[in-house]
Amino acid sequence: MTNALKSKLFGLVIPLIAIGFGFLAGAVIMLVSGNNPIDGYVALFQGVFGDAYYFGETLQRMTPLIFSGLAVAFAFRTGLLNIGVEGQLIVGWFTSVFVGITVEAPMAIHLPLSLLAGALAGALWGFVPGLLKARFQVHEVIVTIMMNYIAMHVVNHFIRNFMLESGQRTAFIHGSSSLSSDFLADLTNFSRLHWGFLIAIGACVLMWFLLWKTKKGFELRSVGYNQHASSYAGMNVNLNIILSMSVSGAFAGIGGAMLGLGTYNYANILPSFTNYGFDGIAVALLGASSSVGIFLSAFLFGGLKEGANNMQGQAGVAPELVEIIIALIIFFVASSYLIRWIYSRLQSSKKEGK
Repeated sequence: MTNALKSKLFGLVIPLIAIGFGFLAGAVIMLVSGNNPIDGYVALFQGVFGDAYYFGETLQRMTPLIFSGLAVAFAFRTGLLNIGVEGQLIVGWFTSVFVGITVEAPMAIHLPLSLLAGALAGALWGFVPGLLKARFQVHEVIVTIMMNYIAMHVVNHFIRNFMLESGQRTAFIHGSSSLSSDFLADLTNFSRLHWGFLIAIGACVLMWFLLWKTKKGFELRSVGYNQHASSYAGMNVNLNIILSMSVSGAFAGIGGAMLGLGTYNYANILPSFTNYGFDGIAVALLGASSSVGIFLSAFLFGGLKEGANNMQGQAGVAPELVEIIIALIIFFVASSYLIRWIYSRLQSSKKEGK
């Protein structure tokens, strides 16, 4: 087996080891807190697969996570760190709902227009840090973090002063712009699963195709690897940086549209962040910034969050334990260098023993 193949296989094994360690640590915490880990994990599993409703809710929960993971991964593949996915998702959510409420048109026009509005809003929110990075070398991490707060408070301002209906939300969008599906709801015992799940699968394929099967994707990845070499080869480095952040923001914006047009069918005043954007960082990290990996890690995270409710109801385990497990999984993935070191030491010991 070649070293390249070994490295690739090891890269696939690392997330599995991290997940295993995360669940093992969670079991220890349950034991220390006086809970039965077997009962806890059985309840977690049943909360995902035990009923068609739970499974549908898991798929619904993972849909925006897929988009936020793709947003983080697309920027990372091109050498950028987009920590502003949360803000891009929020403006995408609001803008898609705004179009869903204010525009009246047939579904064939209204729904794509609402999705496009969410994508454009997210792209604009990604364009700003991309431009500042390209023109003035302002680090994108700092700008994107600050723009998360700007997004949340600006959206809250517009809802509170111009679009507020009963409670703390806007009016419901028109049915012609909704992703809700009676067919999928009936199939999953009236869960909130919507057509956005299929769009998310298409988005995974789209990111793979853009990055690995197009000339522009090659340019974007080249700029991420080495800006100086890319510039020497005749590539427009600044334009590619701006484009990368804009496309990343568009993925996040559509993720917000999944919430506005699919899960809720309205936008509400946010007392705090949704955390879908921040969870996308973990999804991309666990999924190794690959389309297939992001889809699988989004399913894991969506399942953990959905199953947490059942753990509390059936096994008496606090739902916060799931957050601890997720944090530990991220920790072990981030500590993959330690796992690699242990693996190399074991391999060396085997060779010395022969």
